[in-house]
Amino acid sequence: MHLVDQIKEKAKRHLQTVVLPESYDERMLYAAEKIIKEELAKIIILGDPAKIQAEADNKGINLAGVELLNPATSPKLDKYVADFVELRKSKGKITTADDAHKQLTAADNLFYAGMMVRNGDAGGEVAGAASTTGNVLKAAFQTVGPADGITTVSSFFLMITKNHFFGENGIILFADCAVNPDPDAQALAEIAIATAKNCKAFLDVDARVALLSFSSKGSASHADVDKVTKALEIARQMNPNLQIDGELQADAALLPSVGGKKAPGSPVAGKANVLIFPSLDAGNIGYKLVERVAEAEAVGPIIQGLAKPVNDLSRGCSVDDIVNVTAITAVQAAQT
Repeated sequence: MHLVDQIKEKAKRHLQTVVLPESYDERMLYAAEKIIKEELAKIIILGDPAKIQAEADNKGINLAGVELLNPATSPKLDKYVADFVELRKSKGKITTADDAHKQLTAADNLFYAGMMVRNGDAGGEVAGAASTTGNVLKAAFQTVGPADGITTVSSFFLMITKNHFFGENGIILFADCAVNPDPDAQALAEIAIATAKNCKAFLDVDARVALLSFSSKGSASHADVDKVTKALEIARQMNPNLQIDGELQADAALLPSVGGKKAPGSPVAGKANVLIFPSLDAGNIGYKLVERVAEAEAVGPIIQGLAKPVNDLSRGCSVDDIVNVTAITAVQAAQT
C-alpha cells in the first residue's frame, strides 16, 4: 500500500476535526466534499454560510456533512477575542480588544482558525491555497503557538524513494527543507526531536536520526561542524532515549559499509531513516535533487513544532493535494 493510502487509513481510524479557513477558494469546497466522502476527517469551513452554500450549489458541490461557520457571528468570538488579548499580553505584546476582533474576523479567517485549533474546537488546520506561507505561519505561531519545550517551527518531507534499502523500506524523513534558513544548534536539536516524533506517527517505527554535515565524527574542523555536534548534545539532553548521532555525512548516514568505517559503533550510521540538514540551503537542494534525479516522491512540506497541527499548502495546490494534506493533519492531530 502506498504511504499516502496508509496515511488515509490512519486518518479514518482516528477521525479528527480539521478546519479549512479559505472558503473563498473553490478548491477548498471541492476538497471538503472528497474528504467527507472518503471519511478522512470532520470538516469545518469558515466564512458566510449562505455565500459558501450558494457557491457550492453553483458548482455542483455537495457539502452535506460539512459544518459552515461564520467567525463574525460565532458565539465563541468574544471568548476568542479575550483569549487572544491575554495570549499576546503573555508574550509581551499589547493588543486591544478592537484589534483582536479585527484580526479574528479578517477576510482570510486564519487567526480565527488558529484560535479554534488552540481551544480544541478543531484538531488541526489546513490553509495556504490562497494565503502566503508567511501569513499562514504568522497566524499559527501567534494563536496555536509552539509545542512544549520547542521554540522552532519547522517542516519535513516524507521522501518515498524507489530503493527499499534506504531508510524505512525506502522512505526517509528530510528536515528542515522549507522554513528555517540558518537554524542554530538549539533549533537543529528541536527540528530533530519534532521530526523523530513524526517518524513514529507516520511510519510506526522508532526514528534513527542523523544530523548531517560535510564532516563525519571529526573528519573536518569548522564552525558549521561545531553547530551540528552541539545540536547532538542538546537533542540528547532533550530526549535521552532518542536514537540520534552526528555529525555524519550523507553516505555515512545511509550506507552500512560507509557508516561502519566513518562512525564505528554509531547507533544510527548506515541505517538512518531521518535526515536533519544543517541549513535550509542544504535541505531544500537535497530534497529537490532526490526528487528529480532519483525520481523519488516528496510528500510535504509538513509543518511541525506547533502545539497542534497547522499545515501550509502551495498556492498552486490541487484538490487532491488539499485532501492529502488534510489526512496528514488529521494523523498529526491524533498524536497531540
